Amino acid sequence: MARRKRRKQEPAAPQSDVNQLWGRWRISLDPELAVTALTHRSFAFENGGLPHNERLEFLGDSVLSIIVTEKLFRTYPHVSEASLSRMRGAIVSERTLAQAARNLDLGSFILLGRGENLTGGRERDSILCDTFEALIGATYLSFGLETTRSIVEHHLNEPLLNAQELELSADYKTTLQEYCSQYELGEPVYTDEGFGPDHERVFVATVSVGDLVVGAGRASSKKQAKSLAAGVAYAALQANDADPVAANAQFLEDPAPAEDDA
Repeated sequence: MARRKRRKQEPAAPQSDVNQLWGRWRISLDPELAVTALTHRSFAFENGGLPHNERLEFLGDSVLSIIVTEKLFRTYPHVSEASLSRMRGAIVSERTLAQAARNLDLGSFILLGRGENLTGGRERDSILCDTFEALIGATYLSFGLETTRSIVEHHLNEPLLNAQELELSADYKTTLQEYCSQYELGEPVYTDEGFGPDHERVFVATVSVGDLVVGAGRASSKKQAKSLAAGVAYAALQANDADPVAANAQFLEDPAPAEDDA
């Protein structure tokens, strides 16, 4: 007699824990859709190809962009298109969305594969950001745009209120380049170097203006390290720092990651 194949069952997080999440999210999602939104591809592949959250993330990314774009458009009626674009980029950035996810303790609810779990996936910016966007996508499918708008604006309230400050800090490379051009200091030149294993890679970037290293930054990506370096350089140049090399020596001598760079 042939054996009947056992039907795959989708995993479910403990109900009490999920209720805690929905209390923070401010609305409860359909259980099946919620599990998909919280399932990382690593868990899905380890468990026979379950549905995972990448399609919901794709949808959520677009819905988020519409909500943030309209909010900025209405809030800053006299701001240029370029500034609005930089503000939006800062608010929907991986770093900002990962912080919003941490505020929800979202990492505790994500279904991760063993490897990702062992290497700190629950605190990885990219995974937190993607899952946050997947929740937005699931909320949109379940409740429509207006409810999703209310939830997004609630969880991103602080970044939305500080959009102009975020614009400056998120685009320090452009700010530094414009500053150097204005005062004819020459083109900023960046270098970067990576340290550590692939799953804990750390990058140290420096930026030089003329013959001086005027800024350095350390982060888990080249892009962020260069942005941090540009921010340090811009502040140093504005302050007429007499010895910018010494001021940044700690970054150059010690490539080990700081605790808050994870």
